[in-house]
Amino acid sequence: MVWFETILVVLTLLTGAIWLADKLFLARRRAQRSELLAEEPVLVDYSKAFFPVLALVLVLRSFVAEPYKIPSASMMPNLLIGDFILVNKFSYGLRLPINNAKFVPLGEPKRGDVVVFKPPHDPENNWIKRVIGLPGDTVAFRGNTLYLNGQEVRYQPMGTYNGRGIPYGSNGVDLLMEDLPGRQHLVYEDMNRVSGEGEWTVPAGHYFVMGDNRDNSEDSRLWPVQHFLPEENLRGKAFLIWLNCEGWFCKDGFNASRIGTAIN
Repeated sequence: MVWFETILVVLTLLTGAIWLADKLFLARRRAQRSELLAEEPVLVDYSKAFFPVLALVLVLRSFVAEPYKIPSASMMPNLLIGDFILVNKFSYGLRLPINNAKFVPLGEPKRGDVVVFKPPHDPENNWIKRVIGLPGDTVAFRGNTLYLNGQEVRYQPMGTYNGRGIPYGSNGVDLLMEDLPGRQHLVYEDMNRVSGEGEWTVPAGHYFVMGDNRDNSEDSRLWPVQHFLPEENLRGKAFLIWLNCEGWFCKDGFNASRIGTAIN
């Protein structure tokens, strides 16, 4: 969230400035006074203690990997409510915290990548979906079937989904293997809830994203005003589940089998 990044940046700069000012000026003045008066002020002491920690967290979170918790069922069956994931922050270029401006281009999303981003109609929050359409692609969704550039995407039936616990709220829904060009992944299909039908052509510098829970996902098909994700709104590529914890303080369960699962 923007507010957390802002607080982290402000605290890092503030503690760093206090530490630097003390090192360059204040410490010398104290050294010229009596031993009692030369004691390090509490504010300086805390700044020197917290600055390295805050700086390390800021660098890791902004340029290496950022944690994110799955808040909804829109990416089931691959990502469940309560999954804690890591997002690669350099796959699509290094970006500044707060304003998300790219300053080092390193790569672009590929079809099938699971990405975290700020949707154009909700820029204060991070969402997660799968990249379906690249710039220039024509994407169509009709009768629960996906079409890319006029070609029907193939599906292989994988039976019905049966899980346990709160994140597995779609028992009995058809489970399919979707064969995106270059990437296979599981999706849900509920023929009783077909929604988001239409056809769209992805403009330059934008992407078309969809949830794997195709009939229960607020994605590019349903977004107001514009249906496409601007490149500058990307936050990173989801790559690993490091924890699954249901409810506050894991009161509803802990699923150890999810730990270390790669996100395909």
